[in-house]
Amino acid sequence: MTEAGGVGEVGRALERIGREDPRLSAFIEVWPERALADAGRTGGLPLAGLPFAVKGPTGIRSYAARRLIAAGGVPVGATSVPGPGTYWQTWGLGAHGPTVNPWRRDRTPGGSSAGSAVAVATDLVGLATGSDGAGSVRIPAAWCGVFGLKTTNGLLPSPDRTGLASAGVLTRSAAGAETYLRSVLDAYEPVPPALPLSAVFSPDLGYAEVDPEVAAVVRRAVGRLAAAGVVRLVDRTCELLDPREAWQTVRGGSPSPGTEEVRRANDTTLDALFACVPLLLTPTTPNRPHGHEGPGGLFSTALTWAFNLSGHPAASVPAGFTADGCPVGLQLVAERGADAPLLAMARAAEDVLPTVRP
Repeated sequence: MTEAGGVGEVGRALERIGREDPRLSAFIEVWPERALADAGRTGGLPLAGLPFAVKGPTGIRSYAARRLIAAGGVPVGATSVPGPGTYWQTWGLGAHGPTVNPWRRDRTPGGSSAGSAVAVATDLVGLATGSDGAGSVRIPAAWCGVFGLKTTNGLLPSPDRTGLASAGVLTRSAAGAETYLRSVLDAYEPVPPALPLSAVFSPDLGYAEVDPEVAAVVRRAVGRLAAAGVVRLVDRTCELLDPREAWQTVRGGSPSPGTEEVRRANDTTLDALFACVPLLLTPTTPNRPHGHEGPGGLFSTALTWAFNLSGHPAASVPAGFTADGCPVGLQLVAERGADAPLLAMARAAEDVLPTVRP
């Protein structure tokens, strides 16, 4: 084990957390003694002392965290999630107060994987676990300017009995998410993409009201991908039924015949789309980060929770910024089970859409 890959790397992560987290409040707990001790026992393992963070107070018990530890990863702390009793979930509450967006302190970082996104965006750790039941990984990834992956529903064990929530990860790039999948899956084979990728771009999935400036940032990003030969846009749309009520009834444990009709109609549309193209592109969120007072009547999940209902893997990559300095995410969606090809597509997109750090 080298200084860079073991105790030294973990020590540097702990030092950064100690210095920066009082202003960010990305963590609810930090485990310095345990982390340093664990780092000394990871020699020869694939991750060799890689420091990572886990989502919330129960994250250390997740299947993904256990697999990362077995591969030599070292958990350094638990990241913030929304506080108790909140009816809206796109924020976080850490040990030092509300979790702040590293780009705009007056805005939320998104949620519920709030602290994980902030910890990655500010280089406190390079990888943090998340879970995504309605967009809980992709929304904070978009609003903090990092990469976020929701895996195919059922690919990894999840305690969510509704089947909506799927394991996910937040990293600085798709390459980091590949490290995650190599560690948590029994077998992982990268799939190099054949460029240009045929893709459909839907600015609103047929039902969402999208902030015009957010839509413009994403449209420009898609244009850059097309101009660079990463994607070839196909002249068709993706018009889904609004999944809001269907998602809410499934989450509430009382799905109705109408719920199943929406799911069936949307699955049919998506099955037909992915039979023709490997990639769907949309904005990750319809809105920019809201203030710490809450989102009001906005549903930041409007463009993400459709794929929790359908089960497709989806990722958010940084697309650019609005004029007021808020990051915007581009959502990439692929066929069920195509998590490895999706990461390859995301890597190709990142080569054209360079990220900026706060």
